[in-house]
Amino acid sequence: MSDTSRHDGLVEDLVGGLRPVRRLPPPGLRALAWIAAALALALLLMPMADLDGMRARMEVADLRIAAVAAALTAVTAAFAAFQVSVPGRPLRWALLPVAPALAWIGASGLGCLRGVLAPGANIADAHEMGGCFTFLVGVSLPLSGLLVVMLRRACPLHPNLTAALGGLAAAAAAAALLVPFHPHDATATDLLMHLLAVLAVIGANGIAGGRLLAGGRLP
Repeated sequence: MSDTSRHDGLVEDLVGGLRPVRRLPPPGLRALAWIAAALALALLLMPMADLDGMRARMEVADLRIAAVAAALTAVTAAFAAFQVSVPGRPLRWALLPVAPALAWIGASGLGCLRGVLAPGANIADAHEMGGCFTFLVGVSLPLSGLLVVMLRRACPLHPNLTAALGGLAAAAAAAALLVPFHPHDATATDLLMHLLAVLAVIGANGIAGGRLLAGGRLP
């Protein structure tokens, strides 16, 4: 057998068991798929919501801005996570959710100030704050898990950053979904509880999710 024949046989042996690689959809489409899943969760929760109370709260400017900014943070953070997950995409995509996140924090802070200055402000008790924390973390968990599964297929080169952006998207989506269930205006202790929940979700995603993303493709 000639050297050419041996080489051809070796190449055939190496490539014979390979399967075609399925190309991933564009990052924007995958982000839209995750956003659609978050909206589906919102529809499932909506029958339990206090819609009359939500409409009353949305008449207050800072509460309305905070809710819209939280939703925008979720959308932009999801898009950023999917963009950063693709090798070769610029890391400046990670800056995309910064502006809406600052608006979310700022409007929430204004709501706290208004609650302090307003006479007879409705102060959250420990039970209500604990319920908000549980809601935020509980809703964030499935959204975070879905994001990690979807992001892992791209084999991101910066897994911790990608996972942290995913955590921000999930936490912000949970905060936006909390609006129809929130029983009172924002207070300082209430905002602190929300902040702790959001940071816990982002931190858990950055650490645990980052390790999962660093593991490569799903089998």
